[in-house]
Amino acid sequence: MLPEGTVRASLGCGNPVAVAELRAGETVLDLGSGGGIDVLLSARRVGPEGRVYGVDASPDMLDLARRNAEQAGAANVEFLHGTIERVPLPDRSVDVVISNCVINLSGDKAAVLAEAFRVLRPGGRFGVSDVVAAHVLDEQARERAEQRIGCAAGSLTVQEYRDLLAAVGFVEIAITLSADHGDGVHSAIVQAVKPAIGPGLEIRPMHESDAAEVLAIYQAGLDTGQASFETTAPSWEGFTASRLPQLRYVATDGDSGEVLGWVAASRVSDRPVYAGVVEHSIYVHPGCQAQGVGRALLEAFIAASEDAGVWTIQSGIFGENAASLALHQAVGFRVVGTRERIGCHHGVWRDVLLVERRSSVVGGGGRFR
Repeated sequence: MLPEGTVRASLGCGNPVAVAELRAGETVLDLGSGGGIDVLLSARRVGPEGRVYGVDASPDMLDLARRNAEQAGAANVEFLHGTIERVPLPDRSVDVVISNCVINLSGDKAAVLAEAFRVLRPGGRFGVSDVVAAHVLDEQARERAEQRIGCAAGSLTVQEYRDLLAAVGFVEIAITLSADHGDGVHSAIVQAVKPAIGPGLEIRPMHESDAAEVLAIYQAGLDTGQASFETTAPSWEGFTASRLPQLRYVATDGDSGEVLGWVAASRVSDRPVYAGVVEHSIYVHPGCQAQGVGRALLEAFIAASEDAGVWTIQSGIFGENAASLALHQAVGFRVVGTRERIGCHHGVWRDVLLVERRSSVVGGGGRFR
C-alpha cells in the first residue's frame, strides 16, 4: 500500500508510470513529483536495481515526498529541489522521463522538453500525462476549461506539443487524447523517444553552430569521388537554403560535442502531390565510418520523417558506393531504377541508382509542411 499522504497529494491527470512501460533496472525521472506517488509507483516497477528521481520546486512537497518514501520503505528513490525548466541532473543520466499533469503548467515548455531530452540517455523514453487542446482555444473557452479542471490555462494544442518535441530532437512522437474535459480540452498521453546511438554518442537537431563541422564532413565525402556529382561543398548559406529547416540531424561525441556525421532533407517538388516526398543526404566523418553512426542517423531521420508526415524518402547513389547502398538497404530502402550515364564526373559518365523508402505508417497525406 502507498502511504495515505502520498495519495492525497496526487493531483495528476493520468498514469505516466504505465504510459512509460517501465522496466526493471531503469533510472527514471519524474518532473514535478509533488507528494511522490508516481516516484513510489515507479520505484516498484524498476525494482532494487533501478533508481527514481523526483524533481519539485516546493520545499514543502519535497518534505512530504521524503516522509512518504521513508514510510513506504523505498530505498531506491531520491527527491531533488529544482525546477522542471532546469533539472539538477547531468546529461544522459536517466532512461525514462515521466510527469503527471505538470508540464502544461510551465511558462517555458520548450525549456522543459529540452531538459527532458538533455537528461535522457540515447534511446531513452519520454512518457507523460498532460492536458492539451485539440485546437486553438479562444479566451472564453480557455477560461471555461480552467474553471472546470484548474490546469488548462497554459495548455498547448496537440500540434504545438508535437512541434516542440520535434524541435528539441525527439522522434516517434505520439499524442493520444483520453478524457474529454469539454471545449476541446483533453487529458492526453504524450510519448516520444530520444534517438538511439552507440555509447558516448548522441543524435540531436543540426544547429547553425555546427556549420563548419558539417561542411568539413561534407567536403571529406565529396573528396572520395563516390558520394556525389558535386566536387565542392557549398557555403552554409547555400547548404541551408537548399534543405528543409526541419529534418536535419547530427551525430555528436557526447563529451566533446564534435560532429561525427549528419543527415538532412530537401524538398523534391513544390507541387502539393509531392508534399510528403523528400530527398536526403547523409555523410559520416571518415574516421567514424563502419561504426554504426550512419545507421543510427538514418534510423532517427526516418522516424522524424514519419512524424512529419513524409511517406517517401529517396536519394541517388553511385553503384560503386557499395557501403552506402548496403546501409540504405539495411534500413528499408530499395533500388527502384538506374539512371544511366546521367552525369559526367571527373571526365567519366556515371550511372546513379535511385533508391527510395516508402513509409508503412504514413501514406496519402500527413502533417508535412
